[in-house]
Amino acid sequence: MKKLTSVLLCALALLALPAARAGTVLVAAASDLAYCIDALGAAFGKQVPGARVKVSLGSSGNIFAQVRRGAPFEVFMSADMAYPARLAAEGGADAATLIPYAVGRIALWSPDARFGHGSGLRVLLDARVKRIAIANPDVAPYGRAAREALRAQGLWDAVQAKLVVGENIAQTAQFVESGNAQFGILSMSTLSGSRLKGTGSHYLIPDAGLAPIEQGAIVTTRGKANPLAARFVRFLRSPAARAILLGNGFALPAPAPAHG
Repeated sequence: MKKLTSVLLCALALLALPAARAGTVLVAAASDLAYCIDALGAAFGKQVPGARVKVSLGSSGNIFAQVRRGAPFEVFMSADMAYPARLAAEGGADAATLIPYAVGRIALWSPDARFGHGSGLRVLLDARVKRIAIANPDVAPYGRAAREALRAQGLWDAVQAKLVVGENIAQTAQFVESGNAQFGILSMSTLSGSRLKGTGSHYLIPDAGLAPIEQGAIVTTRGKANPLAARFVRFLRSPAARAILLGNGFALPAPAPAHG
């Protein structure tokens, strides 16, 4: 009888293993990830059977502010390294988990066939260009990158009156799609992995002399209680995740160093 009981207990324990691995991780992600975050979540679920990734999208600055105010996010995928590093310095995240997972690129995009990109960003000085959309430089790293690129070419002051500012990169793209702006400075991930792929024309803005848009992920203080949070962050450096990111317009940071 005891042997039978032992066998039954072992069988029940084995049946319970998939349920023990199952769970949900709450991820707050920068808007430039909108078109690949589902694929990342699905790939993570294949590596960790039963795991679900629940995502909220927004500008990195707004997510940072929400986490500071107690939002229940367990992983923060920022469009820069500064916001997660600052969150860790303030005690809102685990500094030991901070990793770079992608490098963003920016491009000038327009659906308007009247304009070419032979002159690069200087096309924005054309008198026919009335509105130019960029993300908010105060909260969106891609907005800061757009401002930096325009300043580097001496155009920032000249185009100030034409700017339409989006809360994040997704809203910035919507401004151009809707005709409220003729040009937008967008992330290549937005142009590569969305319905915009192959539409209009774009000019990849050279990154020479500009700070790289290195994007970072971190486990929040709340996320330390969920083992899936740290596991998801580590997954972002895996070959499967890197392939998804590369296929969606991102460049990649150096691979994680091997251990052992």
